[in-house]
Amino acid sequence: MLTVISFVGFTLFVAFLSWYKLRKDDIHSRDGYFLGGRTLTGGVIAGSMILTNISTEHLIGMNGSAYKNGMIIIAWEVTSAIALVIAALYFLPIYLRMGLTTIPQYLENRYDGTTKAIVAFLLMLSFVVTLLPIVLYTGAINLESIFNVSEVLEVSKGEGIWITVIVIGVVGSIYAIFGGLKAVAFSDSINAIGLVIGGLMVPVFALWDIGDGSVMEGIKKVYDAAPEKFNVIGTEDSVLPFSTLFTGLMINQIYFWGMNQTIIQRALGAKNMAEAQKGLLFTGIFKILIPLIIVLPGIIAFYYYGEQYYEDQDFIYPVLLMKVLPLSLIGFFAAVVLGAILSTFNSVLNSAATIFSLDIFKKFISPTATDKTLVRVGRISSIVLAATAILVAPLVGNAPEGLYQLMQQLNGIFFIPIASILIAGFFIPKISAEGAKVGLILGLSFYLLTTFILELNIHFIHIWGIEFVINMVAMYLVSIKYPAKVRPVHINTSGLDLKEWKYAKPLALILVICVVLIYVWLAQ
Repeated sequence: MLTVISFVGFTLFVAFLSWYKLRKDDIHSRDGYFLGGRTLTGGVIAGSMILTNISTEHLIGMNGSAYKNGMIIIAWEVTSAIALVIAALYFLPIYLRMGLTTIPQYLENRYDGTTKAIVAFLLMLSFVVTLLPIVLYTGAINLESIFNVSEVLEVSKGEGIWITVIVIGVVGSIYAIFGGLKAVAFSDSINAIGLVIGGLMVPVFALWDIGDGSVMEGIKKVYDAAPEKFNVIGTEDSVLPFSTLFTGLMINQIYFWGMNQTIIQRALGAKNMAEAQKGLLFTGIFKILIPLIIVLPGIIAFYYYGEQYYEDQDFIYPVLLMKVLPLSLIGFFAAVVLGAILSTFNSVLNSAATIFSLDIFKKFISPTATDKTLVRVGRISSIVLAATAILVAPLVGNAPEGLYQLMQQLNGIFFIPIASILIAGFFIPKISAEGAKVGLILGLSFYLLTTFILELNIHFIHIWGIEFVINMVAMYLVSIKYPAKVRPVHINTSGLDLKEWKYAKPLALILVICVVLIYVWLAQ
């Protein structure tokens, strides 16, 4: 009973506070609905970014991977800080000076409308086949483990997960469809606080238990039991070799944190340049600290259970949760987990609605559409995407290397080709629209062929790096034959203050140094 009360209480608190604070906000104009009226501050941006990124695919997937593979998977998190530095200091000023609402708008400005349309379609497809279904499925696993939904409803476990997926999908859709970006971002910032508090409770209570009342003694015992689990330098046959940091991993990170609509849309909604940079760099601080929540518990679980759950690694985090947390706090943590699920789900829906409404509907279907029409279309597209994701979600189970690894493999289908043409657009003026289209098609085909058909014995992140180089060469060669046309540069006319944050570069330097020190400290 305590579990249910604390769960319902925190969930209703977030919903009521979000409604009360934003009840008078404009969500009927284009900027109001899709960019939060360009009023977001650094703290809200950071909270929303971290909650959009960290969901149950991290809590469950990364802790499951850490349980089996150890600290090597920390690279997914800490290298994000470097990507956020690059995004804050280089990409963000370009976006805000151009007054962008979506990343595909940049592609239209740099290349042409067809390139924008192709990327917009690929992004919509990636949301439906990768991120949304995996978020829903891992969320359902967690809530099923905590509340025994299948037992309560007297159905099979599979049916219980289906029901939970549907409920999460419907509730998450309501946030995104009726509230717009600001409602999503504000509720995210509250849930981010809950995630930090609730997430840290798991390793703290566990280490307190292991160390007989001393957290430091608990850490010592966990380390002494399996020191190899704390090594951040993975071998070439590991799930994440150290060499991947120098091939495809950083390309993926730069794309995700600097060019991914779902993430960068929060910064595009900032009230000024300084707040946008604060948001990205504060997120960088979170990414360095977040392994305490999404990696360390998995290693602690190995101390408790050894290899017992190696075949079901994605279930280890809920098992640890139920073991170490007091009954009165399990409901609160379940509410935090639900908040993380809803955050990622509704953030992706909002970004998808933005892309469809502005980059597809307005461009190709109704160029004269009013703001009211665009908002309505955005809501309808959110409903369709949510329904599709709910149907796909139960199909992603039983991933052999874990759900987080599956998500990253699937993301590679879309992320690397799009990253290639964006990075080429920023740094190589000679790349033409024809070259960009070839890069998209070649990259997509190459990755599908090498990863899912030929199944080469090369780590998929190395394939990202190889694909990126091949794309660049192909785009350059095509652009020699079909040169780039001179296109007008769009300048921001929104009146946004574009003065950079005075502490941006010092904090950026500190973040980079911290990442290097982490690898020096934990290398074995």
